[in-house]
Amino acid sequence: MNSGIGVYPYIYIPIMVNLTAIRNHIIGMLTEGLSTALTYHNVSHTLDVALHCDMIAKEEGITDKDILLELQVAALYHDTGFIFAYTGHEEESCSIAREQLPGFGMNERQIDTICGLIMATKVPQAPANELQKVICDADLDYLGRDDFFETGNKLRLELIAYEMLSGDNDWDERQLIFLQTHQYFTNTSRQKRGPVKLGFIKQLIKHNTETT
Repeated sequence: MNSGIGVYPYIYIPIMVNLTAIRNHIIGMLTEGLSTALTYHNVSHTLDVALHCDMIAKEEGITDKDILLELQVAALYHDTGFIFAYTGHEEESCSIAREQLPGFGMNERQIDTICGLIMATKVPQAPANELQKVICDADLDYLGRDDFFETGNKLRLELIAYEMLSGDNDWDERQLIFLQTHQYFTNTSRQKRGPVKLGFIKQLIKHNTETT
């Protein structure tokens, strides 16, 4: 059946807001459409952001089901633009969301909110409201987690593949600068991730000093 969503016309989209259907659609779209060179911005990252959006929002006391739905949909769509572009992928993600989400039963106001959330993840992040703060922190949650170096290496390999990184010395410097200039916006992430991130900053300063 032709669902009228352009790139993936074979997928039937019911005229109702069904988060499971949206999630399954996004997983299929990203699995089929993303380059294997995207070792960081892949399905696993998208699901990680969706998971931590939910966790952070609830820790922040956000319980409204409609608001949580918009947040989850934004998390699922936020990196779909990588199918078509690396630079400017946020704008591409919004275009995809605006094309597809009416077919899932979402209205214009909801889609505007979702696109605002997607655009808030653009670095340097500058969230304008509490919900945008949540998705920004979820998108870079790994900066204050135990898997920081493992996850960071996936990003390093991706940047090398896209010729956006010259070598490991460049990576060490960029990683340190990014950590030092990054900030978490929610109280939850500041408390849970901030101290761990500070520890990584100290490790990188020590490492960079020893290797120069």
